[in-house]
Amino acid sequence: MPAGIGGEPVFHVVGSKTPLQGDVHDKHGRALSCVAVNHHPRAMTLNRPLRIAQISPLILPLPAREAGGTERIVVDLSYALNALGHQVTVFASADSDLDLPCVSALESLAFFEARDGHVPPGLPGVLEAALMERLRARLADFDIVHCHGEFFHAALLGERRRHSLTTIHWRTDELDRQLFFSAFPDLPVAAISASQAATIPAANCRGVVAHGLDPARVVPTQPSTVDDTLLFIGRMTDQKRPDRAIEIARRCEHPLKLAGSRDPGNPYYFEHHVKPALGGTIEHVGAVDDARKRELLSAARALVFPIDWPEPFGLVMIEAMACGTPVIAWNNGAAPEVVEHGVTGFIVDNIDDAVAAVARLPELDRATIRARFLERFTAERMARDYVALYERLLADA
Repeated sequence: MPAGIGGEPVFHVVGSKTPLQGDVHDKHGRALSCVAVNHHPRAMTLNRPLRIAQISPLILPLPAREAGGTERIVVDLSYALNALGHQVTVFASADSDLDLPCVSALESLAFFEARDGHVPPGLPGVLEAALMERLRARLADFDIVHCHGEFFHAALLGERRRHSLTTIHWRTDELDRQLFFSAFPDLPVAAISASQAATIPAANCRGVVAHGLDPARVVPTQPSTVDDTLLFIGRMTDQKRPDRAIEIARRCEHPLKLAGSRDPGNPYYFEHHVKPALGGTIEHVGAVDDARKRELLSAARALVFPIDWPEPFGLVMIEAMACGTPVIAWNNGAAPEVVEHGVTGFIVDNIDDAVAAVARLPELDRATIRARFLERFTAERMARDYVALYERLLADA
C-alpha cells in the first residue's frame, strides 16, 4: 500500500465507521476493504476556493442524454464542486450545454457520427489534440487539472502532472493502460473502487474515490407502483450478460425488461443470445434517457446486474439504489463494494444464487436502500473526497 503524507497510508479502510461510507460487509459478514482518500490535516493548503479544470472525454456532449456514465460523473462532480464554492471550468465538446464556465474546441465524436454517418479512425485523436491545445494555453489558470480521459493529457501536463489527477472510468488491467502507467509513473491517479485500485501501480494510485450522483436528479418516481418485473440496464454485450438476466427471469417466472442499446461492435451477441428470447414477458425497450430510466427503476422489483467482467464501478447500481430498488449483482469487479449484501441487494455467484436472491427480495426495504444511497453515494460526498485528494496533491509540492 502506498504511503501518504507523514508516512500514513493513502487508503483508509471503510469498516471502522468512516464518515464517508460507514460499515460495509460482504454476504458472509466480512468487512469489505472498500477504501477512500485520507482526510489528512496537512492537506489543507489554500485559504481560498480551488481553481479546478475538469477535462471530459469527447465521445459525447455534456450532459449525456442516454448512455454516458463517465459524462454523468463529470457533470455531477463539476456542479457539486461549484456548490462547495470552488471555481470549476469544464473542458468539453463544443456541443455541450452546461451552466458552468466551459472551454471547447470541436464538437463531440457523437456529433460527427450523427452528421456524417461514419467517422475516420483518426478523428478521436484530432478532437483530443484540439482540446488539449485549449488546455495548454490556460494551464496557469488552474490549481488542479482533473482529467477523465485516457492518455493525451499526461504528456501535455509535463511538470504540472504532480498537481493533476486522472480518473480512468474503465478497467485498468489491460495492456494499453499498463503501458500508460509505466510511461508516466509520476501521474497521480484516483481509482473509483478498491478492485480497480488493485490493478493500478502503487506509484500512480493516490486514493480511491467512489462515484456519486446528484440525489435531486435521481429520485424515485412518485407514486411508485412496484410490480414483479425484473430490470436489466446496460449494453447488449457479452460483458454485461443480459442472457443471464433472461434465464433468471424465466426460472423465477417474473417479467423482464431489458433497457440498453445493441453493441454495434458485436451484433452477433444480440441476434443470437437476446433476440430469440424476446416476446411474452421478456421485452427489450432499447436505450432510455434519465427520466425513463427512473420510471423503470422505480417500478422494478429489482435490478439484475449479471456482469461477466471486472467492472470498475457500475454506475447503474447506485442509480437503482437512488430509486430504492434492490440490486442483484454478480460477485465481480466492484459490485461487492457497492452493494451491501442483505441491505441494498444481494451479491451472487451464479444463476442459482440469483434465483434464490429473487425469492429474498421481500426482506429488503426500499426506503432503507434510498437512505444508504444518500449516505454513501451522493455527488457532494464524491466532491468532498476529491477536494481532499486535490489538497493533498497540492501540499505534496
